[in-house]
Amino acid sequence: MDSLIQLFQGFETALTWWNLLYCLAGVSIGMMVGVLPGLGPTTGTAILLPVTFSMEPVSAIIMLSGIYYGSMYGGTITSVLINTPGEAASVITTLDGYPLAKQGRAGTALGVAGIGSFIGGTISIIGLAFIGPPLAQFALKFGPPEFFALMVLGLITVIGLMGKSIIRGLISALLGLCLALIGMDPVSGAVRFTFNEPNLMNGIDFVIIAMGLFGLSEILIGLENISKAETPPKVKGLLPKREEWRPTLSSIGRGTGLGFLIGLVPGTNSVIPAILSYSLEKKLAKDPSRFGKGAIEGVAGPETANNSYSGAALIPLFTLGIPSSPTIAVILGAFIMHGLTPGPMLFQSNPDIVWAIIASMFIGNLILLIFNLPLAGVWAKITMVPAKLLYPIIFLISILGAYSVNNRLFDVWVLLAFGVLGYFMKKTDIPIAPIVLTFVLGKLLESSLLQSMILFRGDFSGFFSRPISAVMLTIAILILLVSVIAGIKKKKELLATDVEM
Repeated sequence: MDSLIQLFQGFETALTWWNLLYCLAGVSIGMMVGVLPGLGPTTGTAILLPVTFSMEPVSAIIMLSGIYYGSMYGGTITSVLINTPGEAASVITTLDGYPLAKQGRAGTALGVAGIGSFIGGTISIIGLAFIGPPLAQFALKFGPPEFFALMVLGLITVIGLMGKSIIRGLISALLGLCLALIGMDPVSGAVRFTFNEPNLMNGIDFVIIAMGLFGLSEILIGLENISKAETPPKVKGLLPKREEWRPTLSSIGRGTGLGFLIGLVPGTNSVIPAILSYSLEKKLAKDPSRFGKGAIEGVAGPETANNSYSGAALIPLFTLGIPSSPTIAVILGAFIMHGLTPGPMLFQSNPDIVWAIIASMFIGNLILLIFNLPLAGVWAKITMVPAKLLYPIIFLISILGAYSVNNRLFDVWVLLAFGVLGYFMKKTDIPIAPIVLTFVLGKLLESSLLQSMILFRGDFSGFFSRPISAVMLTIAILILLVSVIAGIKKKKELLATDVEM
């Protein structure tokens, strides 16, 4: 009851005209940051951090938080319409969102993503307000072994994204893991696979890889058929068909729960719940072959999961003072810059600020829903731009986005290299999803594995001596066994069918 009273008091502060203006500015900038490839929530939040120095603490945090969760919405738009993920978590959305757009259902994809994002984001904020503190205590039990087990579980789910050929999929996945090793060893500091190139000391930025493999490769593929290109179909409706509502709402429910739980774990990022949600939806589907061709659940689940994650990821920050992602770390810096100390005492020492920020998130999610549903047709008009005009625009945005990541020309050359690589992967039917997903998980996997082995003095059995890591590794092994058995069974059925014919 006390939380409810304090939340209402928070709404009194959040609904003042200046805080509403800052909330609107934050989510609007966040949408634009999400739409523009290469920026992402971390960059957008960091760039505007100095701007907030002269602002009131509550207004500053409201605006920066708006940029954070607003960018989660915005990244969907370019993923669906032009197959270019605006930020990392939207990579998964391209798998089914873009095929839906090519079928003339871009409005439906954006509508489902907007509804799922609103539901996931709102429920996660309710969790932040009412059940965050007790649940966040559980995250204190996570050490390197638990993170390693979580990453293994995430990598096992990549099996569901391997495409038609497991061999081709494994080639892609292993390439992603190799790319993750470029740069400094996270424990010893040893330099690997840099070929004496100083710009590779810190590895390759994920956003550049994603833009190259997905965005530029699509331009190269499209240029082959530019003379035969047809005018994209007009968007008809923003809502799913009647028979699609039930699976869509089920996906939204599962995505909300999954994103919320992963958001409680410090050290994770929004890519992980999107990966797990997509893999879960594919495994639960009656016809998994629909995924990658325009399955509505492939948009609803991951989009809900990453927005649910964004709200839940603030729980460790507010209650424990632990940033759970790079963007949250920037927001932590904003707290400190304004004389606030996130942690257990924050709710007692600055309750007016905390509850005003939480209340503003409810308002911001409502604003974003309005931006996404009634205005989805405006965003969808991007698909009506002729290819000869659209491709140069995408190319220019990608180049500027790549350069803006670290302000260096080297990243532009890396972007072009991965664009060519993505083109040849598409031409040879090698799936792109595993390479970018294992790249993200590989960095986290290596760091947590090395730290765990130091903790266990080289004894791998130590992972099974800790309950949480033991349970997650057991689940991962069971998923792997089920996938292998299902594959063998399917092959036997195909052989039996061939014999009968």
